Amino acid sequence: MAGDTLGTTPSQTVGPFFALSGGILWEDGPEVVGADEPGAIVVHGRVLDGNGDPVPDAVVETWQADSQGRFDHFDDSRGESTSFRGFGRCGTDPEGRYWIRTVKPGTLPTPDGATEAPHIDVTVLARGLLNRVVTRIYFPEEQEANAADPVLSTVDAGRRGTLIAAADSGGYQFDIRLQGDDETLFFAV
Repeated sequence: MAGDTLGTTPSQTVGPFFALSGGILWEDGPEVVGADEPGAIVVHGRVLDGNGDPVPDAVVETWQADSQGRFDHFDDSRGESTSFRGFGRCGTDPEGRYWIRTVKPGTLPTPDGATEAPHIDVTVLARGLLNRVVTRIYFPEEQEANAADPVLSTVDAGRRGTLIAAADSGGYQFDIRLQGDDETLFFAV
């Protein structure tokens, strides 16, 4: 072996350790609102890798405005929000499935007086990701608002579909593809 050189060993992330010692998951994490909340919806889907295989150990976090477009945050001075929390967190199961019970958000004002279409902001943490990835979920019945959205309108038309959920009998389905031909569009934040 003298004189032979070995190639660089690929790096590998350690973990995830989401569930150890309480980790970052908690019992009501996916419950942004209770099941009895008027207008409650369920957003559900799968986190998939570049081969289309489920990612069984990802965490999906969501944050959003309430149905009136207000945030549950002291910086939002447009009035008090409802009992809704605005933040959800769900670990994926062995099939890569996640779900969040929430309300459909209202439109949001922008600093220049325009509005953003109803959407849910999403962060994904998973093995193999050195940094979180961030995306948005838009709603299919909001075509007019989606067309005028200042963020969505900057996305290449061929990729916009990766940001729009599909309505189904369980609420809205939004699969998150981390790589590959149908990769979900992720934002640099």
